[in-house]
Amino acid sequence: MKIEEAIKATGAMDLSAKTVINIAYTSRSLEEPFQAMLKEYDLSAQQFNVLRILRGQRGKPANLSTLQERMIDKNSNTTRLVDKLLKKGWVLRQVCEKNRRKIEIFITEDGLQLLSTLDPIVTESNKKSVSNLTNSELETLNNLLDKLRS
Repeated sequence: MKIEEAIKATGAMDLSAKTVINIAYTSRSLEEPFQAMLKEYDLSAQQFNVLRILRGQRGKPANLSTLQERMIDKNSNTTRLVDKLLKKGWVLRQVCEKNRRKIEIFITEDGLQLLSTLDPIVTESNKKSVSNLTNSELETLNNLLDKLRS
């Protein structure tokens, strides 16, 4: 479906406006089913992102600034996200022994198990989301999106 049809545009759109609207609209259409799937696990997309970042640390701690710089959603309140994950038992927070002013955050075994459960579900969801595109089209799309951000 063309973006004009999706948003029921009544007139012609400037190409740059059409492109930005199309990207934003498509982003939401990809996010909504993903968020619905995560909701079944009492998890938000931002919390999921924090857990994946912590898993990527491979047992090493992360601090709040490390999490913030690696977040997909840069507007996320990482302190609040970590607090919620802490209450769910999916992360640990402790004071650094070498620098008492530094807070270290680790993923717990339960957090790793949750991600292990979600990995195949997320992989399948991602494949389904882009199933209308060939590998060549996916490469081109990724290259264009990288170029757009630079």
